[in-house]
Amino acid sequence: MATLEEKLDKIRSPNLQSQQQTVVILKAVDETLKEQGAEATPTGYFAALLGLLNQSITDGQINKELTPSVVYLLDVVTPFAPQSLLRSKFTQILTLLAPVLLLSDAEAPLLKPSIGCLEALLLAQDSAAWKLTTNEISPRRAVAGLLNLALDHRPKVRKRAQDALRKVLKNPPPSPSLDHPAADLCAEIAMKGLSELAAKALQSRKQKKSAEGEHDPALIHALQLVKTVTSASGGWPSKNIEALCELLLSIAKTGNEHMTMAVFDIFEMIFEGMADELGSAKLPRLLEIIGEMRPSANDTQLLPPWIAILSRGYDVSAQIEPEDTFQKLPELFSMVSEFLESSSHNIRVSASECLVSFAANCIPSQVIIEPSIFDEKVLEKLSKIAEDLLTVRYQAAWMETFNVLGGLFDALRWRSHPVLLNVTKSVGDLRGNDSFMGKKEADEVLGKAIRAMGPEAVLSVLPLNLLKPAKGQPGRAWMLPIMRDYTSNTNLQHFRTELVPLSEAMFQRVVDNGDAPKTMEIKIYETLVQQTWSILPGYCDLPLDLTVAFDQSFAEMLANLLYQQVGLRLDVCKSLKTLVESNQAVLSIEDGEDLVLQSRVTKDDAKKNLEYLGTYAGNLLAVLFNVYSQTLAQSRGPILQTINAYLSITPEKELVETFDRVSNMLGTAIAEAASEKEKTKTQKPKDDSSSTSHTLMDLVITMAAYLPRQSFAALFNIASLIIVKDDDPQLQKKAYKLIPRLAASEIGKVALEERFNELQTLLLSNSEKVSVPARRERIAAITAMIPFVTEDSLHFIPSVLSEVVICCKENNERARTTAFDLLILMAQKLEESKGQMIQNNKVPHMPSDAPAVPASIEEYVTMVSAGLAGSTPHMISASITAITRILYEFRETLPKEMLSDLVQTMDLFLTSNNREIVKSVLGFVKVCIISLPSDMMLPRLPTLLPNLMVWGHEHKGHFRAKVKHILERMVRRFGFEIVNKHCPEADRKLINNIRKTKERSKRKKEAAKADGQEGDEDQADGKRRSRFESEYDEALYSSEESDASEDSDDEMLGKQRKGKKGGNTYIMEDEDEPLDLLDRKALASISSTKPSKMRKAGKTKAKTDMDGKLILGDDDGADDDAMVLDTPADGAQESGVGAYVAALRGKDVARRGQRGRLKFSNKHRNQGDEDDEMDVDEKDMATIKNTFNRGRGSPRSRGGDFRGGRGGGGRGERGGRGGRSGRGSFSGGRRGLGEGKRHGESVFGGGKVGKPDFQNQRKGGRR
Repeated sequence: MATLEEKLDKIRSPNLQSQQQTVVILKAVDETLKEQGAEATPTGYFAALLGLLNQSITDGQINKELTPSVVYLLDVVTPFAPQSLLRSKFTQILTLLAPVLLLSDAEAPLLKPSIGCLEALLLAQDSAAWKLTTNEISPRRAVAGLLNLALDHRPKVRKRAQDALRKVLKNPPPSPSLDHPAADLCAEIAMKGLSELAAKALQSRKQKKSAEGEHDPALIHALQLVKTVTSASGGWPSKNIEALCELLLSIAKTGNEHMTMAVFDIFEMIFEGMADELGSAKLPRLLEIIGEMRPSANDTQLLPPWIAILSRGYDVSAQIEPEDTFQKLPELFSMVSEFLESSSHNIRVSASECLVSFAANCIPSQVIIEPSIFDEKVLEKLSKIAEDLLTVRYQAAWMETFNVLGGLFDALRWRSHPVLLNVTKSVGDLRGNDSFMGKKEADEVLGKAIRAMGPEAVLSVLPLNLLKPAKGQPGRAWMLPIMRDYTSNTNLQHFRTELVPLSEAMFQRVVDNGDAPKTMEIKIYETLVQQTWSILPGYCDLPLDLTVAFDQSFAEMLANLLYQQVGLRLDVCKSLKTLVESNQAVLSIEDGEDLVLQSRVTKDDAKKNLEYLGTYAGNLLAVLFNVYSQTLAQSRGPILQTINAYLSITPEKELVETFDRVSNMLGTAIAEAASEKEKTKTQKPKDDSSSTSHTLMDLVITMAAYLPRQSFAALFNIASLIIVKDDDPQLQKKAYKLIPRLAASEIGKVALEERFNELQTLLLSNSEKVSVPARRERIAAITAMIPFVTEDSLHFIPSVLSEVVICCKENNERARTTAFDLLILMAQKLEESKGQMIQNNKVPHMPSDAPAVPASIEEYVTMVSAGLAGSTPHMISASITAITRILYEFRETLPKEMLSDLVQTMDLFLTSNNREIVKSVLGFVKVCIISLPSDMMLPRLPTLLPNLMVWGHEHKGHFRAKVKHILERMVRRFGFEIVNKHCPEADRKLINNIRKTKERSKRKKEAAKADGQEGDEDQADGKRRSRFESEYDEALYSSEESDASEDSDDEMLGKQRKGKKGGNTYIMEDEDEPLDLLDRKALASISSTKPSKMRKAGKTKAKTDMDGKLILGDDDGADDDAMVLDTPADGAQESGVGAYVAALRGKDVARRGQRGRLKFSNKHRNQGDEDDEMDVDEKDMATIKNTFNRGRGSPRSRGGDFRGGRGGGGRGERGGRGGRSGRGSFSGGRRGLGEGKRHGESVFGGGKVGKPDFQNQRKGGRR
């Protein structure tokens, strides 16, 4: 907490104009204290401010200019004043503040500090002062004032008053009472206000005859006050709790969602306050009161909240008195289960959720681990109640009952056996009935039963009946998928004795079929085999009998399956991996010996299990290695994960032997591959991605993290031999992966540190032999080595810097990301080693007499900047990109001079003619605009903007869009006037467009806000979401896709944007036939813009030349030789897809009737469904065409014809926009939209031809 002097210093240097008056008063107080020779202590300030407050309030009249500042300062000083002084001056201060607090038109800036002063005064009062009544000037009267302000309509005043009440009630004066002396007063006043407001709300609803409660702000505020008192008092004062419960339940009965939630919060606060030892004494009485207020069984409004409150109450009770609460559980279950008979769905759901809560929270762990005789009797009672829930009496609630039974299985775990066996059998029998509708819910209950009791217990009452089906007993193959999903923590021996024979019998039937065509029965047998082995991973999840069930014969069986049954490899690998990982998970638990959490397996048992599995690890690894080499590359992942798991438990001796064998085989394979390559130089090389050397290298990488230190020499030898092999990029890529793999283990880190110089030499000497696919892995390897760079090996960073910078321009995105991360990591390393010397003479390609330089971030930027003098544009561009990333990361630590020089240099690079360089510079400029201080960027704008605008006319590489987005950022940050001032005259239209677009967007947002459409969906949770992974990516690559820029782009395309909440897609279909979405042609009838009816054509003028040809694109306003054309009145442009669909499928499209005659719809707007059709013969068409073309020159003229519809000109020029009614001349060129194939010499364009005197109607779509 800040001291008084720090707070006053902050006031003395204000940032706001409104605080100037406060500063003046504080200075006056300081001068007064200095003149009087008094010390500037809290007491001195308090006395001086109290005198000023007395002067500012005379005869109840308040000086509105002076009083707010004085009270504000008094609020700051009072908490630091001595408590004895505050007690002695309480009457005087309260008398002065009373007019302020009672003032009807007092403003929030005056009330809030006044409340703060009262809070500090009340906290200082002793027990004697709190005994005074409210009729006297006492603390109780002050609390009454705070309670009044806690219901104020202004949120800030209300919150400040509630915070003050909470703090006062939470800090009672020393006394034997649990509650604060004012708690009763607060409870009484809050209750009185709440009951009055609730009565008014009820009366209002009755008068309006409305069933739903309305949102009443005053009632919500009163509930907030009750919640404040409750949370501060550690629950509600005992004598008032019964009345409160009754009142709250009546409010919850209204059905208003806001009210009900507020009531729940209050009960939550009451129970939360009782969870501690002090409040727990009130809990039994509260639960008794809530039980007595049990509503009618048919009360659909009051019963659900009452059940929820009861559930929460016993949850708290179970935390305080777990044994007593557990003994009451059968009684509670019986009471709540009665509500499952209700005809109301809401009541049944509430009752089932309450029972699930009881099961989850009220059954102690001790009952599960070691139950007493009394506990077992309680469990038997619960099981009988659970069995009753499945009788016909509760048939309507069976779906809710299944949730309760599932909750019981989850809570009782292995204690479910045998008490819930009858329940399991009943649910299984229901599930086996073909007419039963709740199969999915029943499957979930049976799955939880399998997880709790184990599959052996469940199958004892619900046998599968697949191998030797009993007469009259149904087969239960449907249980195999349930067992697959839920089996865990059971006996592995059961799988061997029950399911392995089943699998063998089914597989034998498949084998007996031989090569004959597979019947449906054989396919079912194959499926059963697959499903049986899919259960094995569950049996291997922390088995209870691992050392007994997992023996040599079982291991051999699994090995044979891995070799022979490719389809079962995934399940077997998963099982073997789960055996190891589940036991390792138990060892990693830090909460001591919690047998419920550890599922009956102690840490000692888990340790013994892993040691036992370690004895099989060597043989299993040999099998897995062989299987791995036989498996296709895309299917190797699970096998490699299993190998990784068993390497972690393999004894060191076996691990070293295995590594030696693999490394020897790798050396042999590489030598053979080299000799084979020599022999087959003239032949086409084979795809060797899965070759032996690659496979063995994968195994070496996997083993690397587990090897002991004595094997690292051989490991590094392998790496040094393979890294130089640039003729095998994939193998080189794998060799580089060794270093990050080692860095992931503690032993590997020690090895990397010891052999750093050796690895450094290896990496630097092979920088020229890096293949393209291995670049990312090489960068990752360098990244892994940076933490081990010592103070005398800092020259490693400049040695690899140029390579990292070049990698910033890699095509591979992951390689670029890795390079950027490494750039920052190296900079941080140099910053940590600041002051240490970098020996430049040890850097390759540097002279031997190069001077050493001290390490620093400035030196690092200088090193990267050297690339700006590169000989190729690619190097220069990469250097600019790297500098941009470093600048963004270290913008706050780099010297201003260096930043200014960088900006000036990049300004010059903007004048380059090379697009690759300029593209990087634009990214740099954007980052500068966003992140650098304004006072640094403003002086650069006179030169930066003209250089930038040169590229604003370049369309290639999206330069124009990039420049526009940079300008938008500039306008946002520096203001329109400054940017417009320095922008070239010819480009100011763009700046004006940005300003107008921004203003338009702002108006739209305000209008949307006024309509209640606040924010996008992405902002719904109050958190800003971004599609970029880091702030730098957002700064560099974001295209300012704000509403403004999107509006601007849409305007250029002539679109009208709607709200952004989801895309709008519309379907266009005929009235007589719905659209078939499975049809390949359906896409033509789907539009992204809403199809609209044809608008009336207005008239506009376009110029023609002497030959009658259109002149388009001339903007002068001369009307000479103007020709009237039909164009849409509003000039709106339509979606291309929409127009295309209308041309193909619209009612006004020409269709062929009998004898090939063309038909046109003569349906007018707003007419009925009956269509008048006009038949047009093709000869008549030719006549009409000649009539229209007469006087227009040759119909074949490309420049002169004007097609009706949207495309105005011929191919050579864009042309104007033709009338949508189809009027205009016909084109002699290509056929138009919606037109059939040409026959003979009948050629027409536009597809929308009608009589000259009627309008076409275009079919709209449905969304």
